[in-house]
Amino acid sequence: MTFIKTALRGLTATAMLAATTFAVSAQEVTLKMHYFLPPQAIVPKDVLDVWAKKVEAESEGRIKIQQFPAMQLGGRPPELADQVLDGVADIIWTLPGYTPGRFPSTEVFELPFIAAGPEATSKAFWEFTENNMMDTEFAGIKPLGLWVHGPGVIHSEDPLVSPDDLNGVKLRAPSRVTNMYFSRLGATAIGMPVPAVPEALSKGVIDATVLPWEVTTSLKIAELVDNHTQFPDETLYVATMFMGMNQGVYDDLPDDLKAVIDANSGLEFSGFAGEVMAKGDVIGHQMAVDAGNNIISLTPEQIAPWKAPAAEIEAEWIEEMNGRGLDGAAMVEEAKALIAKYDAM
Repeated sequence: MTFIKTALRGLTATAMLAATTFAVSAQEVTLKMHYFLPPQAIVPKDVLDVWAKKVEAESEGRIKIQQFPAMQLGGRPPELADQVLDGVADIIWTLPGYTPGRFPSTEVFELPFIAAGPEATSKAFWEFTENNMMDTEFAGIKPLGLWVHGPGVIHSEDPLVSPDDLNGVKLRAPSRVTNMYFSRLGATAIGMPVPAVPEALSKGVIDATVLPWEVTTSLKIAELVDNHTQFPDETLYVATMFMGMNQGVYDDLPDDLKAVIDANSGLEFSGFAGEVMAKGDVIGHQMAVDAGNNIISLTPEQIAPWKAPAAEIEAEWIEEMNGRGLDGAAMVEEAKALIAKYDAM
């Protein structure tokens, strides 16, 4: 895959640079990586751990990645963005949606029905961020990877087919924009980080949750609900996520170690992470099938009323961004163009 090939080219460049800067390259560094899911979840296992092992190998052991899953360094998932700035962690993986208002431009990819597949949308997200956010919303943080998960699915105790079925349903959504959307459809939208979902479902705090299939595996969602509503050939929503490094820690690395980090970060790594999300969706879906749960695949006619409020949410979001001094319409136009560009590749 391209991410692997790019990393190998980076390794060759790193080796050449190291030969001319031996004194500097003797430096070794341990980087603390902090995130909110357990190590057996798909992102930690198949994205973060893969990245860490490649960086360690390509630096010939001079970079060591010390992983702290499941918030082992303390705090709550919404605190991760501050933790990487404050030095609690050197690298974090989190969702911008956990800190509403902090990364407003990322929300453009979370608008309902705007996204394509996770690999294409993840690459679009990276390029959009390079064009618009690196020195503003991500100031102090060096993004290493920016990606989205696969199409969102509704997981519920009772079957949900029509938006009317959401009336009175307490539904967990991952971000401000998705909360806006599901509230418009009639649900009582409740925001909470994903690790809190299983307990909230089991205790009746929520009746339903929206999640991609991929993350349901580690959360055992198929054991907690009986129904899963999916939107074939459409992307109901996605949540954005990022893996970021303290900019000062990166800046203090010798050039050859920076080259290792750079060779394993960026557009191709973001696409790789999106590809992992898609593969994880297949696993999560099969677990629900094997559990004997009810998989509801909506027809285009059934999907139409779910799409009806999407334009309203988009228009409201544009106006809100305009009020922040951002060009909301231009952001939507650019995001859609980038998604189409990478989806056509």
